[in-house]
Amino acid sequence: MAQVAISNVAKAFGTVRVLHEVSVDIADGQFVVLVGPSGCGKSTLLRMVAGLETVSGGTIAIGDRVVNHLPPAKRDIAMVFQNYALYPHKTVEQNMAFALKLRKTDPAVVAERVKRAADILDLSPYLKRYPRQLSGGQRQRVAMGRAIVRNPQVFLFDEPLSNLDAKLRVQMRTEIKELHQRLKTTTIYVTHDQIEAMTMADKIVVMRDGRIEQVGAPLELFDRPANLFVAGFIGSPSMNLLKGTGRKGGVDIAGTLFPVAPNNAVEEGRSVVYGVRPEHLEIHPDGVPAKISVVEPTGSETLVFLRFGDGEMVALFRERHDFKPGDTLKLRPRLDHLHLFDAETGKRL
Repeated sequence: MAQVAISNVAKAFGTVRVLHEVSVDIADGQFVVLVGPSGCGKSTLLRMVAGLETVSGGTIAIGDRVVNHLPPAKRDIAMVFQNYALYPHKTVEQNMAFALKLRKTDPAVVAERVKRAADILDLSPYLKRYPRQLSGGQRQRVAMGRAIVRNPQVFLFDEPLSNLDAKLRVQMRTEIKELHQRLKTTTIYVTHDQIEAMTMADKIVVMRDGRIEQVGAPLELFDRPANLFVAGFIGSPSMNLLKGTGRKGGVDIAGTLFPVAPNNAVEEGRSVVYGVRPEHLEIHPDGVPAKISVVEPTGSETLVFLRFGDGEMVALFRERHDFKPGDTLKLRPRLDHLHLFDAETGKRL
């Protein structure tokens, strides 16, 4: 196991810069998730750590070695890809053992490591099967087993669950987290799914346009997003972000005065964005009147889409209500969970 230090790393393809002086410190044994929309540079950064892309600037160190110019085989990492990349003509056992046999590892060691990985991943009954005889989740486990047997310093996962159905994704992310807790191997995991990031990570790195927007623990990013992008990206359903103007006693949004806490008073006339998560809106007789447009019950929760004046927002209720489109609700935000951002810079106030 080893720490990973990414220092002022840049990447350019010709004249197109896709990463801009990115720096991240990953502690020994930490599970770090790189998350962001498509094209933000997260997979490129992972491939640079793996040695599959060259570094245009800065340094990448694994343990006490700078690995910028080392080939992938010399970096002591193991990578699990989005597609399983299994040899169709080899059994599960042969797929998992292949990299070790290439290294001419002692056959007894190979057998021991394959057995250990198969036991960890519940693959022991399938060792003699071929990939075509496995489900998608089982194939992904084989890809993970192939990485485990190498006993690397760092695991790299590049959107490994993208090809799985929704139920299997939930199961597999739990298994990957349990695997990390058991092995304690430093892990860098790339995804565009912020739910995966929130549920799996010790630390999340939110990226956009080749730059880091915020780094922190999952709940830190959820409770105190540094800017509008992070506020809108982290959390499902997304935070309500309402443009308004500072007024005495609150924020004017589409002609309606929304309250703020006394310690959050906004300068009068200042353009701000008023942020409140759907679950932090509550029914209150002194709340803002809003008309229901759509009701989406999911069983455990109910999402309610509302209009007020020229504005729109979403509320989430975990208790059962008999809401109907056209009904009017009076909603009040919980002021202890309110977020205010500067409308011009997007930064948290």
